[in-house]
Amino acid sequence: MAWNQPGNGNNNDRDPWKNQGGRDQGPPDLDEAIRNLLGKLGLGGNKGNGGGANKSGGGMPSRGIGVIVILAVVIWFIAGFYTVKEAERGIVLRFGQYHNLVESGLHWRPFLVDTVETVDVSNVQQFQSEGFMLTQDENVVHVELDVQYRIVNPRDYLFAVENADRSLAQATDSALRFVVGHTTMDEVLTVGRESVRQNTLELLENIIAPYQLGIQVVDVNLLPARPPEAVKDAFDDAIAAQEDEQRFIREAEAYAREIEPLARGQVRRILQEAQAYREQTVLKAQGEIARFQELLPQYKAAPVVTRERLYLETLEKIYSNTAKVMVDVEGSNNMMYLPLDKILEKQRATEQPARSEAQGTNSSPTRSSNNNESSSSSRSNNSVRTSDRFNDGRG
Repeated sequence: MAWNQPGNGNNNDRDPWKNQGGRDQGPPDLDEAIRNLLGKLGLGGNKGNGGGANKSGGGMPSRGIGVIVILAVVIWFIAGFYTVKEAERGIVLRFGQYHNLVESGLHWRPFLVDTVETVDVSNVQQFQSEGFMLTQDENVVHVELDVQYRIVNPRDYLFAVENADRSLAQATDSALRFVVGHTTMDEVLTVGRESVRQNTLELLENIIAPYQLGIQVVDVNLLPARPPEAVKDAFDDAIAAQEDEQRFIREAEAYAREIEPLARGQVRRILQEAQAYREQTVLKAQGEIARFQELLPQYKAAPVVTRERLYLETLEKIYSNTAKVMVDVEGSNNMMYLPLDKILEKQRATEQPARSEAQGTNSSPTRSSNNNESSSSSRSNNSVRTSDRFNDGRG
């Protein structure tokens, strides 16, 4: 027999719904269970077994509604507190429209009425702009530019343009391409990188000024540019050639600094020698003039004798500087030639071993003096003979 079948005697504990006399009433009413719970909490409802009046009246008492409203207000008020970090600034929007700017710290706003957007204004942000660009000399280079910026006006940053970061990136790309397009490839790759960086920074600031992005460009850094991979080897050779050029220029400057003092010293020496030669020539000319002025009265007194003496002195000076003698014999068409230079050379060659032998054997000074006297006498005899032959030749 089932636990809820009637006729089980007086044992009614088998029925959990306490059905008496076999009357099945079903589970309790849900509204009645809620009212009982509210009554236990002191918010109304059934307070005992006789709750027929409350059940028939239905609804929630006004005191319960008030408590719920107070709880909702407290929760709404607590939800309105918010914190702005030290490096940030808060933009308060009331129903979606700009209301005011708040500094860092703890603040309160009407929840669901005001919304707050925070913007970092202290930290420096950065991004890179890169791409293949055409230079002034119609070459293609790959250029990378690192831009550092920070936000100085949060309101303009959020509401002046649709996307301030993207606008700054587009302005940077435009400025960089303009500057690279007006610069040669050699300048972009080597010596003109600083000029490209400075010109790009100035042009970028001028571009973003009318848009009021609320952004301040702190600095731009031009990364090392490079040519396309297809011509990279050729450009490496060109850069190496430029480096060699600079090295040769420095070496030439060092050589010039070394040679210039020597050249200046030689110039001063040559100038001094020229000055001395000029003074010597002038003095010699003045001496010649004085000598001729002294000879003039003598020439006027005896012109023939003076002319002959001058002639002889001139010949003597000429023949003293040469060892060759030409002898003209009367009645003969042949002219005799005396190779005195060869004779003197042969005589010197024979005298050299004799002198060395005399020095090696410690010969006495008397012998050497005799030899000198004999040689001088022989030279004088030769000169006398030469002059005699010369005079005989003149007839």
